[in-house]
Amino acid sequence: MRNLFARYWFAYAMVLPVVVVLALLVALPLLQGLFFGFTDINDTNIANPVLDREASYEFTGLANYLNVLSGDPAYGSFWATLGRTVIWTGACVFFHYAIGLALAVLLNRQLRFRGLYRVLLILPWAVPVFISAFAWRYLFNAEYGLINWALEAVGLPAQVWLGQSDLALVSVIVVNVWLGVPFMMVALLGGLQSIPADLHEAAEIDGASPWQRFVHVTLPGLRSVSSSVVLLGVIWTFNMFPVIYLITGNNPHTRILVTYAFERFFSGATRDYAIASTYGVLVLSVLLVFATIYRRAMRRHGEVL
Repeated sequence: MRNLFARYWFAYAMVLPVVVVLALLVALPLLQGLFFGFTDINDTNIANPVLDREASYEFTGLANYLNVLSGDPAYGSFWATLGRTVIWTGACVFFHYAIGLALAVLLNRQLRFRGLYRVLLILPWAVPVFISAFAWRYLFNAEYGLINWALEAVGLPAQVWLGQSDLALVSVIVVNVWLGVPFMMVALLGGLQSIPADLHEAAEIDGASPWQRFVHVTLPGLRSVSSSVVLLGVIWTFNMFPVIYLITGNNPHTRILVTYAFERFFSGATRDYAIASTYGVLVLSVLLVFATIYRRAMRRHGEVL
């Protein structure tokens, strides 16, 4: 170890600030959240130096996890919220990939003004999320939104897009798809450009149709890129808080696991830090299980993540 440190001390010195920052911003809050999940801590029993109040919360063991996993509505109806989170994540990632792949294939061809198209399609990714969320909230407004105006212009009835109905979930899915497609498109476009042109030419000489070349040449060539971006897309979308909260707030029809954790931590008569931390740990656990199963499935197909 002494020889290793003497040889690579400069690399360790460069990495040390990053390690310290990650420890303070990620590891420490994570450990604190794990601890809070085994207590009954809330804003009435947490230590408060301003009020000269000492901490009086107690260790409760697995009680929080048992209460949450029981599906009790008083604790957020975990299984129903998890189902809605899965629907939200699956729909968003599916359309991210499908639309992103279609646009990537289109932009991989020789087109006039191709550079301009790329810039325009990347714009949603460049705009800050909160600006996009507020713009879409205006578009979906039931009284003066442009979407309802367009529907009425063609003789269709206006809708309450962001009200207490499943249309609110559809609306935030549309917004998140609009925001996420550019990243998927750029990643897949890079993958398309890494596929040797000789493979397409050989398939064309052998008489393969465009669809056959897409299925047997393009998709296999994108497998490594696709597996990575899909995994990242699932993780990001599963934890996508700002789009839902900025557009619909505490709407139960758009409530997913991370937004409910936020509600318990910052809203209500009593801020329940224990249940919020429990939800945070469960979200982390679900994603770890998914990532492990996903990686094993990819390895069986020859992909290494």
